[in-house]
Amino acid sequence: MSVNHYENFPVGSLVLPRRLRKPIHAVYAFARTADDIADEGGASDSERLQQLDALSAQLDAIARGETPQTPMMRHLQTRAIQPFNLPLQPFYDLLSAFKQDVEKKRYQNFGELVDYCRRSANPVGRIMLHLYGEHDPLSIAQSDGICTALQLINFWQDVAVDWEKKRVYLPQDDLVKFGVTEAQIAAGKADFAFQRLMAYQCERAHKMLKAGSPLGKTLKGRIGFELRMIMLGGQQILNKLSNNQYNVFEKRPKLEAKDWWVIVKRAVLKK
Repeated sequence: MSVNHYENFPVGSLVLPRRLRKPIHAVYAFARTADDIADEGGASDSERLQQLDALSAQLDAIARGETPQTPMMRHLQTRAIQPFNLPLQPFYDLLSAFKQDVEKKRYQNFGELVDYCRRSANPVGRIMLHLYGEHDPLSIAQSDGICTALQLINFWQDVAVDWEKKRVYLPQDDLVKFGVTEAQIAAGKADFAFQRLMAYQCERAHKMLKAGSPLGKTLKGRIGFELRMIMLGGQQILNKLSNNQYNVFEKRPKLEAKDWWVIVKRAVLKK
């Protein structure tokens, strides 16, 4: 599918086994579409919620064994959900998170943020594990840690971008703790206090990523290689944030061609 969004992390790349590409693309189309409904364009909040409710209604139809209305949802049903017997809860969880994006713009503490990640990021990892036939509790826990870490990394690289959308994912209690105000974010002021705050948040993400990293070796073959690349990509973004002294206002860190060459090499060596 054609995607107009910049992605730091590969989704359903050619590295994956051929049999998984179509189901993963179908899942990604669903997630990308729902995310765009919550984020893109000039629709009102009520219109966004109505469109997300419409997607939820089509999931309900799939749950009843009926054929959904749109081609995208039919592809999701016939290419992913039915042939792999995917549970529907992860898809409902994603919609719940995207609805929250419309309604909730601030997070009081890290616990609230992790709960959001539980629904916005972790379902994707769980779907991937299910497609690959991995269901053991340890793999699921490690996958959750990796997905939450990657979501957090996206937040920290996008502080300025999210501010333009009137969202602040930095926990409010941590803003107070480190002496950072929203006025500073609005002004794009990456002073020492902001740097300390961001270093603290990035270290949290790093620890989660590291804790989940054994899954990259547990999963064999192409899927494990893909996962190792994704984790190394996340770590590289953290490195770029640190090297830029967390000044996300002047330069948003992103992975370039030279980064990917290093990532591929390291992913091969880490198998």
